[in-house]
Amino acid sequence: MADRDEQFARPKARRRFTMPKSQDRFGRFTESFARAMGTPAFLIGMTIFVTFWLGYNSIAPADAQFDPQDQGFPLLTLVLSLQASYASPLLLLAQNRQDDRDRVQIEQDRLRAERNLNDTEYLAREVVALRMAMRDMATREFIRAELRSFVDDLDERREPAS
Repeated sequence: MADRDEQFARPKARRRFTMPKSQDRFGRFTESFARAMGTPAFLIGMTIFVTFWLGYNSIAPADAQFDPQDQGFPLLTLVLSLQASYASPLLLLAQNRQDDRDRVQIEQDRLRAERNLNDTEYLAREVVALRMAMRDMATREFIRAELRSFVDDLDERREPAS
């Protein structure tokens, strides 16, 4: 019982608000939303929607119109403004995610290019070292010439003896 009294006598620790770990899910949603808004299907669908809206509210009897033409289609303006006010931040979020991915890709490309340059320089140094080492090596022609001169020397030594 004493433990319970102590538990209620102490104030609770403050809870800190933390963002949910589903930020990646929201980011993927913004990218799919941005991708969908750029498609011809979306543009055609939006054109059909606005055409139907304007056509119905222009042709229908005045008591059946839900967005009267004589008032300048205020409801359509509100709907399109609402859609734009939600679309622009989502497009910016998707663009920021793409910029982050591009930044990482550029950094990886830079590191890969740096490694390739280092490898190329290393190989160039090795080729130069091999060429320098090859200058000190006896070539086939040099060995043949030395063997010929050695054979000639042996022949000369044999001839006086015969």
